[in-house]
Amino acid sequence: MCDPQSRFVARARRRFAMTRECAVLLPGVCAALADPRQPGLDDTCLEKLLDWFRSLTWFDPTVELVQDNTCLTELLSSVLALPDPSPGILSFTLQLAGILASSESRFQHLQQEKLLGRLFGPEGPRGGAAWEDASVRSAWLKGVHSMLHHLPALHCLCSTGGMDVIFTLQGDPSLFVASAASQLLVHLLTFSLESETSKALSAKDCDWPGCAQMIVEHIKESLQSSSAPHIEQSLKLLSSLFGSCFGSCYAAWTEVLWLDIAKQIESFLLEEAVQAQPLLANLLLNVARSPAFCGTEGSFWALVTSALEHLTPVQAGLLAVGLLKLCKCPQDVRIQALTVLLQPMDCILRAASQPLECAGLLDESVSDPATVESLLSSKTSCAGLLCQTLTHLEKLLSLKHLRVDLPCVSLLHSLMTILQFCNGFLSPASPLGSTISRNLINCFRVQKSALDVLAALSEKKECDTLIGNLFDVLLAYLQSPNTSPTVLKKTFQATSKWLVHLQELSSSNSQGPQTEKILEDVLVVLQKRLCSPCWEVRDSSLEFLTSMVKCLRDQKEFRQCLLSSEVLRLTENLLEDPESYVRASAVTAVGHLAPIACFAPASPVTGSQCNRESIVAKLQEILSTDSEGFPRRAVISIFTKWLREGCTGQLEDTEHFVSRVIQTVEHDLDWEVRLGGLELVEVFCSQTICQLSQCPCAPVTSAVPSSTPQKELLQVFCRAKLFGFLFGSLCDCDKPVGQRACDVLVGLRGHFYPMSTLENPQEIEDSPAGRGIAWLQRTLRQGSLAQNFPVDGDVGVDFQDPESMMLALGAIDLLELHDELNKSSDHVEESPQSLLQDILAAVGTIEDNEVDCY
Repeated sequence: MCDPQSRFVARARRRFAMTRECAVLLPGVCAALADPRQPGLDDTCLEKLLDWFRSLTWFDPTVELVQDNTCLTELLSSVLALPDPSPGILSFTLQLAGILASSESRFQHLQQEKLLGRLFGPEGPRGGAAWEDASVRSAWLKGVHSMLHHLPALHCLCSTGGMDVIFTLQGDPSLFVASAASQLLVHLLTFSLESETSKALSAKDCDWPGCAQMIVEHIKESLQSSSAPHIEQSLKLLSSLFGSCFGSCYAAWTEVLWLDIAKQIESFLLEEAVQAQPLLANLLLNVARSPAFCGTEGSFWALVTSALEHLTPVQAGLLAVGLLKLCKCPQDVRIQALTVLLQPMDCILRAASQPLECAGLLDESVSDPATVESLLSSKTSCAGLLCQTLTHLEKLLSLKHLRVDLPCVSLLHSLMTILQFCNGFLSPASPLGSTISRNLINCFRVQKSALDVLAALSEKKECDTLIGNLFDVLLAYLQSPNTSPTVLKKTFQATSKWLVHLQELSSSNSQGPQTEKILEDVLVVLQKRLCSPCWEVRDSSLEFLTSMVKCLRDQKEFRQCLLSSEVLRLTENLLEDPESYVRASAVTAVGHLAPIACFAPASPVTGSQCNRESIVAKLQEILSTDSEGFPRRAVISIFTKWLREGCTGQLEDTEHFVSRVIQTVEHDLDWEVRLGGLELVEVFCSQTICQLSQCPCAPVTSAVPSSTPQKELLQVFCRAKLFGFLFGSLCDCDKPVGQRACDVLVGLRGHFYPMSTLENPQEIEDSPAGRGIAWLQRTLRQGSLAQNFPVDGDVGVDFQDPESMMLALGAIDLLELHDELNKSSDHVEESPQSLLQDILAAVGTIEDNEVDCY
């Protein structure tokens, strides 16, 4: 039996093979492409054609592809014969030639036809006027890249001056061309080592193979030149090299190359004015990731240490955070990297108070502290440096395993200081602090970044001693009218995380009174924000409320504070907000509040504040009448959540509830609402099967024991009007809806027919309901093209009759429908044959193109 990979390859070969139909159409397409009188095809169409040829050549490396389809070589010759081909068709031709020449046999065939030299050699486009077009230069590079999978192509390129062309294109004014040239050089060096190295590398014999030697010499010459652009190009190329498979798979060669250039790189670090310095951090990081430098000894790590000291704080920060993420890095280098990263935060702490009131972040600095102080004192650089530092710290805090200890308490002090600088609540005693405070006042970028780090720090236990001070800062932001909506949203997110931490803390010690006071203060502010004239603030407030309920619903103190506040009433009022986003958020918040306030058996809330029937009625009204999709989607999502959590009562109540919801959503114009309705149905089916069979709840797709009273189950499903909704959804014009409906029906059939003992179609047609079922099957095969899907009782199909639905589940080929619905919608439209037909249609009929343009 074939393994899965072999079957995949076989299927792919069949899919991408040159079929007889394609072979008939291809000459006409080639003729149209080479005819200068024809209008140019759009780039998307040509790119799809190239993709097809890439697939063809990948699965069929033989020469027969070009021998049996001579129109391909004729196309190349015809374009070369044109006095002034358009850049578009010339670019296509260059890429096609490279794709065809990717196998050695086809390369030799095209060489015999003397085509490759005229396309990629000195006599080709690279010496003519067409070369001025960046798309042609880019296509030349892509064509060469596609071709370079065998040694004859490599030798041909090196012997015809192609390497010099690639070196020149490294500095092309077009960034796309320059990037393609750099990628090609990386591929060339790696391929040269794979193909041309005849013996193992040793300390005495480390001569580079021919092509690789040319690239390495070019890099070394460029690094030693006085041209800043040349230095920059080589540093970018080196960074790409060490970051590619060359750096990870060729450790010995990596070390050889590094030893050749290390002195020059070190000189760039010491020459602080050199423009190439910003590239050095990325280069050193890529080198550090190579297996060649996994050890803790060696000159490389000394150079990294020097870089942390001499690079600017911005560049050193990039290097530092990358080093701290590495698994294998000397511990002393890690500590130095962390010191560099924390230096701006330490400067903030020291600037805030003189003398320092709390422990600083650092005992000593790696680089000159005056440099960081100068950047923080400048209005133009202060925010940028702090935002970058805070972003790096957030990334480090998100790591599961950080191999160096962060001084979390001092870091939290520094974050609170930054936030107080930004809202003007702190008056620093030092001149530096006053300057930084003026630079940061109302700086939203820094506020948002600091709050992100603050939220991440909530996972750290060491910060418990500062929790009171922390909530003072957070509450000041929540209360301040100057807090922008985006900063307020971040403040809510940080507050939510720290409230969870506070609850964990209060359950393990005597922090109860402090916790209750903080919760009361937060809810008072929340009530005010729910009444804000700004819809973004109301929306963020509702999201925060939902987050709190999700995390704290089981905490007694939270429930008591929440239910004694006005939050529930205000949230319910926002169900009628004029802004649809707010209504949707209000629906979600009410949906999470209701199980606490209304559905609980001993809910402390009574009277008009929260009434279960009233809440359900309001949400059903939104589902029926709201003109916007977001609130309706939120309602169906909440209804499904309630159903999962058992909030809808006994089976009879749930049956009535589901039936009413289905009758509403099946006519909704928003496909996501209809899809949500199907999810609700799936949950209902699964729970009903579990209840009536008294088994642990399982997905609807699992078959349950045959002892399940099928008749009772069918009666429940029919009374809830499930089947009309499910079968109707199979013909939905939005494919995800049909797919989900089919999944549910396949699961139901698996329950009612667990052994695949389906009904005999002939016997069914002879039954009273048979003609209706047969008609239904024919209708379903039309899918979304079906018009006027039958309602109950039409053409003999009664979707509320258990026997008819049992027959339908057993007779209709749901698996065939499932396969059809799960086919890619473009499985026909994007076939190679269809593509060729589209190209011919775009340039005219086949008869119009019968003129021999060759």
